[in-house]
Amino acid sequence: MIRICIVEDEENIARMISASLSMVGYEAIICQDGQNAVNTILSQEFDLVLLDVMLPGMDGFSVLQHIRNKGIPVVFLTARQNIDDKVRGLRMGAGDYIVKPFEVAELLARIEVVLRRNRKTKSVLEYEEISVDLERHIVRKSGAPISLTPKEFDMLVLFIQNPDMALTREHLLANVWGYAFQGETRTVDTHIQQLRKKLGLQNRLITIPKLGYRLESRP
Repeated sequence: MIRICIVEDEENIARMISASLSMVGYEAIICQDGQNAVNTILSQEFDLVLLDVMLPGMDGFSVLQHIRNKGIPVVFLTARQNIDDKVRGLRMGAGDYIVKPFEVAELLARIEVVLRRNRKTKSVLEYEEISVDLERHIVRKSGAPISLTPKEFDMLVLFIQNPDMALTREHLLANVWGYAFQGETRTVDTHIQQLRKKLGLQNRLITIPKLGYRLESRP
């Protein structure tokens, strides 16, 4: 199981992140100050660290300096949008830098990318009889190959990585087509129809009126 250390001094945010990680099968440990985080990370094994920049006693940059030799991927979380802080964190070796507030689905997607980049997670996703090979871009259902367009593939991956979570049309556009996309949300609806048809997801990839869609993990 993937183990993630959440270093966040705001208890409500830490608990929200922990609950979200548990939903997708990750184990989470919470540390609320820098020194405790250093002691915990150096004494235990983790696959990734979610690290707030502003912490009591020792800030996130200092924490990263203490743990960087252990080679654990780090994703910074911060309410500060200062570009200098972002550049500093990335130059120190952080795998990503997320500004609060953020959507849970975005956080989970970025975590997945960093874990995969560091070969900390499997390269094949599974949803019932559907398998998705992330490296080879191959989708199979019951062993038979299914032809998807690149956008359909990316959308399917996003849903499988976020089961039972409502994803808005705007979120799907931003994460599949890019934040600079200027098209209509109807584009999402068209691709959803194709995914349902090609993969037989008519009763599982459901519409949430006036919001978006959700891939249900249970009948």
